[in-house]
Amino acid sequence: MDFTPHTEQDIAMMLECLGLRDVDDLFAHLPISVLVDRSPRVGEGVSEAELQHMFAAWARSNRSDLVCFAGGGYYDHYVSPTVKALTSRPEFVTAYTPYQAEVSQGMLQILYEYQSMVCGITEMDITNASMYDGATAAAEAVNAAILATRRSAVWVSLGVSPRIRETIRTLATARDIEMVEHPLVGGRTVWATDAGPEPAAVLWAQPNYLGVVEDYDDAVATARQHGALAVVSYDPMTLGVLRSPGSAGVDIAVGEGQALGSSLSFGGPGLGLFSITTKHMRRMPGRIIGRTVDRDGATAYVMTLRAREQDIRRAKASSNICSNEALNAVAAAVQLGWLGPNGLAEVGEQSAQKAHYLAERLEQIPGVQRANEAPFVREFAVLLPMEPEIVIEAMIDRGYLAGIALSKDYPDLPGGLLIAVTERRSREELDGYADAMKEVLANG
Repeated sequence: MDFTPHTEQDIAMMLECLGLRDVDDLFAHLPISVLVDRSPRVGEGVSEAELQHMFAAWARSNRSDLVCFAGGGYYDHYVSPTVKALTSRPEFVTAYTPYQAEVSQGMLQILYEYQSMVCGITEMDITNASMYDGATAAAEAVNAAILATRRSAVWVSLGVSPRIRETIRTLATARDIEMVEHPLVGGRTVWATDAGPEPAAVLWAQPNYLGVVEDYDDAVATARQHGALAVVSYDPMTLGVLRSPGSAGVDIAVGEGQALGSSLSFGGPGLGLFSITTKHMRRMPGRIIGRTVDRDGATAYVMTLRAREQDIRRAKASSNICSNEALNAVAAAVQLGWLGPNGLAEVGEQSAQKAHYLAERLEQIPGVQRANEAPFVREFAVLLPMEPEIVIEAMIDRGYLAGIALSKDYPDLPGGLLIAVTERRSREELDGYADAMKEVLANG
């Protein structure tokens, strides 16, 4: 409903009912020391046109015109205008839980379609109706594995995104979980079989943070050898060209779904993808939408396989997820429907071809070399003869967001720069980037 402000008469009636003289009496219990002795300095009001002009001027301070070669989990993929057109409909612009199925069939159906599409591309049994982002989805996967195995250790590859590892580390600290990190050799994970307590989960990324394609069979075999759940953090935009988690025998597949219909905007918005096998479906957090029939035989969609109370049992709750990213899940369903299987494969193929072309161009620059020789799809790391932070600043002046400096998260790669290439990058942009990089390094 529309917001209707209180009139002076409304305020007088409420104060009389409460037995108070004025509004200030409502705050009489507060100490004087915490009160402000002046009104907020908000200035004079401005017209709508003036306000738009002010915001436009501030927005011009942003460099949204930069050609993006940064990735690290969030990517500059093309988003169809269809996504915005449909997600802007008032029926979808809400993330509130559709508890009343009888009045929420539209939202429930598209969330069911979202789940079905994610199951389709991952070949996993069950997918939930979304989570906050890829990092919290991974943390919830660890939580589910601990509940399933009753163990208190988790093995994590250093190829998993540093942000995801930070999130899991936070969970580990709070729940007294031992987190054991396994190193990368030549860009790929080497699983140490004598790394301490038996793990509840073995977690790796596909591709990993450096863009390298990991060995599914090795990771799954390691998990099976130790009686742990195999958990992968996957990139959905590579599933058109890489093996799916389900076909590899993974128990839990999580991922960051930003690239599925959500544009880059100051680090978000994210979308957590979470899929699991039927064997462990009772451990899955979040909401699950199921399809059934009503008493008249008509198709109906409802939340299923979970009790609402699981969210409000504090320390005994099976999950801390009480809300989710429903609108982003709707966007992902629209984007996946618009792409189709052939479109997803084409995105992966174009991204890979363009990434390999750029890698070859950069390797021709004196002093530049690949950080490893392992296979990659659309993201790769190079070693530069200059500090990457300096190069990134210089490339901004030339119109390029060059990538992500790796030294903070990977001290063994002091000259490392992580570069991402998507299907949006043209031949002109790829050549321009390589030429600009050559110029920056030559002038360094």
